[in-house]
Amino acid sequence: MAIDQKFIGREYGPFTYEAGAEKMREFAYAIGGGIPSTGFSATRPPDGLSPLLHDAEAAKAGPYGSLIGFPTFAVTFAIRPFADACIDPDLKVNLLRLVHGEQQFEFHEVVKPGDTLTTRGKITNIVAKRSLDFLEVTTETHNQHGKLVVRAKWTAIIRG
Repeated sequence: MAIDQKFIGREYGPFTYEAGAEKMREFAYAIGGGIPSTGFSATRPPDGLSPLLHDAEAAKAGPYGSLIGFPTFAVTFAIRPFADACIDPDLKVNLLRLVHGEQQFEFHEVVKPGDTLTTRGKITNIVAKRSLDFLEVTTETHNQHGKLVVRAKWTAIIRG
């Protein structure tokens, strides 16, 4: 059953997320090939991991003045409007037939510990092709200073 295009423009949010240094560090360790819990790997970060992502002292002397989040850390807070669209009962999406199709990020500011990030999203496209529905949600996240941090586009494919 095709998703009705009348839902294009439907908005979700705002959702607020408080960025924490330890959560950012654990994400960087996991992405870098280490064990996410710094309790197991605190003495040695994954090889090749930038100190800007895990070493507070080195990061303080770096170009941003503090630790920063790995770019795809944005998934942890920016995906919420997409998830809410997928479970919106009005859209009647069968989650058992949904696959995550694609995501794109456009980065504008780094994420730092203590940032309060507010994400809003809206359905920007609904397309039916053969027995597939494509649901596209675009999100924007701003920090506590009102600066755009990341714009993301998320696509779900629902098999008919």
